[in-house]
Amino acid sequence: MAVDYTVIVVYLAGMLAMGWWGMRRARSKSEFLVAGRRLGPSLYSGTMAAIVLGGASTIGGVGLGYQYGLSGAWMVFTIGLGLLALSVFFSARIARLKVYTVSEMLDLRYGGGRAGVISGVVMWAYTLMLAVTSTIAYATIFDVLFDMHRTVAIVLGGSIVVAYSTLGGMWSITLTDMVQFVVKTVGVLLLLLPIAVVKAGGFSEMKAQLPTEYFDPLGIGGETIFTYVLIYTFGMLIGQDIWQRVFTARSDRTAKWGGTVAGTYCLAYALAGAVIGTAARVLYPKLASADDAFATIVKDELPVGVRGLVLAAALAAVMSTSSGALIACATVANNDIWSRLRGRSAEGERDEVKGNRAFILLMGLAVIATAIAIDNVVEALTVAYNLLVGGLLVPILGGLVWKRGTVHGALASVVVGGLAVIVLMATYGILANEPVYYGLLASLAAYLAVSLATPATDAAVLAAWRERLAGRSPELASEPVPAPR
Repeated sequence: MAVDYTVIVVYLAGMLAMGWWGMRRARSKSEFLVAGRRLGPSLYSGTMAAIVLGGASTIGGVGLGYQYGLSGAWMVFTIGLGLLALSVFFSARIARLKVYTVSEMLDLRYGGGRAGVISGVVMWAYTLMLAVTSTIAYATIFDVLFDMHRTVAIVLGGSIVVAYSTLGGMWSITLTDMVQFVVKTVGVLLLLLPIAVVKAGGFSEMKAQLPTEYFDPLGIGGETIFTYVLIYTFGMLIGQDIWQRVFTARSDRTAKWGGTVAGTYCLAYALAGAVIGTAARVLYPKLASADDAFATIVKDELPVGVRGLVLAAALAAVMSTSSGALIACATVANNDIWSRLRGRSAEGERDEVKGNRAFILLMGLAVIATAIAIDNVVEALTVAYNLLVGGLLVPILGGLVWKRGTVHGALASVVVGGLAVIVLMATYGILANEPVYYGLLASLAAYLAVSLATPATDAAVLAAWRERLAGRSPELASEPVPAPR
């Protein structure tokens, strides 16, 4: 195991070194929060794939493959579909807005008001819980590596992510995510996948050993697939963690085609995880928990050195999602909540960097403390996604595609959808499907009814919105000009 330990330690040290290097580039608010809006296609594609494919997609995706066979790919598959839809239909418009948060987009589209404030609170809760659940996954990985206590593992893994994110902001996260993307590709797709299939005797032996439903592409069930689409595909369209990466693209074309490449990669990653899980079912048919499949096959079947690299890939998956959610959480907390509470004031770019850096540190400490205290990860993440989709999907997408939507309709949609989700979770249970189904319908009904019953958005607001979507807003003059690459 000494070689495996060395691989992991070198990897973690490299993450910290990149954080320090990124600090030298993050000299302005734009550089710190969105990498200066100048990522080219390669960096953009790699980092976008890295953030959406976290511990749930890697460890959880293998676990679903162990439990359901090839149809276990659907969870990660719907994430890829969401990223493809975002990239093809919305990313160019989002990138041209030149904002930092989803709530700022709502302010631009609807002319300000309370909808942006309330959406900021909902988005903050979502990104916080996303960061928490990603941080908890360190316990699983470090337990396999070092037999480490859960609390110590969370503090160690969380502290490294907080450190490099605080130092260099989005530049540090971009550099580390690109390395993490490469490590995941090599560790999971090029090493673990073929080794697992060979160890299980090949596909013919897997088919002979397992029931036929393990190879049914719809075996997981239509209702489950539909729920995945509602939560994960739609969640990809509106999450601050995803939009903040779109803001880093240096052009419309980069956002569209770079995101399309990342989404296609997600589809391949989904199938790989399901196949690895199916192979693990052949090798270890009696595991106590499906989520143990990844760690078990890595620990028992991989040779020294390769095992360390694959565990580094799992660590990379967790860190990329954790760091992306952390900077999103801090950006929303500072720009959408704190700045509104204290009133917007003129401050220098350097002061803004210091403020955002302080918020990343503060939110990072809150994430680590919450991760230590929380027990049920699945329920926490379900609450976050239900509120996100049930409360924010309609006013965000409605603002992008329907000019008759109003600020009152948006506010009603957020409030009615959010309250409906909360009441239905209390009635049916947190893990039930009904809260997101009926919450989304209630949000849509409120948006349409109230928008049509209230005066249309002021023509000047819509004109400014169209100018912003077209990339012609005079506010863009202060943005740095992308350096050619």
